Amino acid sequence: MAIEIEKTIVGLSKLAISDTHGEDSPYFAGWKAYDEDTFDEVHNPCGVIQMGLAENQVSFDLVEEYLEKHSEAINYGSGISSFRENALFQDYHGLFSFRKAMANFMEKIRGGRAKFDPDRVVITAGATAANELLTFILADPGDAWLVPTPYYPGFDRDLRWRTGVKIIRVHCDSTNNFQVTPQALESAYEEAKSNKVKVRGILITNPSNPLGATIQRSNLEEILDFAVQKNIHLVSDEIYSGSAFCSTEFVSIAEVLESKKHMDSERVHIVYSLSKDLGLPGFRVGTIYSYNDKVVTTARRMSSFTLISSQTQQLLASMLSDEEFTTNYIKTNRDRLKKRYGKIIDGLKGSGIECLKGNAGLFCWMNLSQLLEKSTRECELELWKSILCEVKLNISPGSSCHCSEPGWFRVCFANMSEQTLEVALTRLHNFMQRRTQKCN
Repeated sequence: MAIEIEKTIVGLSKLAISDTHGEDSPYFAGWKAYDEDTFDEVHNPCGVIQMGLAENQVSFDLVEEYLEKHSEAINYGSGISSFRENALFQDYHGLFSFRKAMANFMEKIRGGRAKFDPDRVVITAGATAANELLTFILADPGDAWLVPTPYYPGFDRDLRWRTGVKIIRVHCDSTNNFQVTPQALESAYEEAKSNKVKVRGILITNPSNPLGATIQRSNLEEILDFAVQKNIHLVSDEIYSGSAFCSTEFVSIAEVLESKKHMDSERVHIVYSLSKDLGLPGFRVGTIYSYNDKVVTTARRMSSFTLISSQTQQLLASMLSDEEFTTNYIKTNRDRLKKRYGKIIDGLKGSGIECLKGNAGLFCWMNLSQLLEKSTRECELELWKSILCEVKLNISPGSSCHCSEPGWFRVCFANMSEQTLEVALTRLHNFMQRRTQKCN
């Protein structure tokens, strides 16, 4: 018999009821629609196809193949003694074998053009925890981050909800493919200053902001110069670094620092995770890499709130230390993503949909502004609802990413089979034909 609980009005904290959780965004509403009517080729062929989730499944078979061949990585290695080592409490700094493997993998995925010291790697439970942890360390409640738009909708939650820190948007536009300019940074900084808000840093997503493009070296240098000029921090979120379609297309902020002999490096911090590159978001494995000794020390003290299990660390240390596996995985993953990207771009173009040119990531940025009755956020959301409810595709409207121009949509292509992608492209093609005929 179920327990009946008397319903009374019990107050919660201001933090708990704050709307900075961000889940009232269309970005999350689309997920809910997908969860309630999930597409399945056999059992629910008319269901919603998830194209709002930046998940990498194109090379999952390579990880599965590795695990099948190396069962010892899962089964506690040498047996009972190894099991006890994993079962008992470990140093929350993270196993050194794992931090070393992560540092080596970060070097390799960046083409060996930057070096990483395992002693500067701080392990966190995913990039979400890493970004929030850095926000706690670098800013006080009421302070602000400068974040170029469009940006990942989850930042509204990750950076603000529990920290009390604000986001000042750096508005970028399509006239220069949404590149971050010193003028845009200066404008956002002055906006904060006029509102008496202290800016503590800039957060950039490199590569693969919602546009699916890497930031050029010259642009990175400009952003770093701005941070130096204003005496603020620079956080480079590089969780998609291995998803660049060619290793030379991605330039890490670490490369820029090495070329400058690490001048001004104490203000620079890198966030990285295995959720996108290895397709392991469920493992919740992220890292903070900081050139600032105080940040590293403090992050390690606070990382006890974001621990990763010792078994997960041991398994991944084994996998990432395997030279043959990592070499093959990085190349194959890039090749497959490039091919999949070409497939969706060609398919959209055949339906009369143009996209911004991208060279990294798990999604593309498509322009449907020609379908808007008026160039407004309201009309964009009406179009998004039609695509979600009629076409049964969950894509992310640009306004959920705080895009300054209505009509842009983020479309993910790596979280499904090629067959499902074909279904999605066919649905979009038919939708565009109906809209075009209606307009004529």
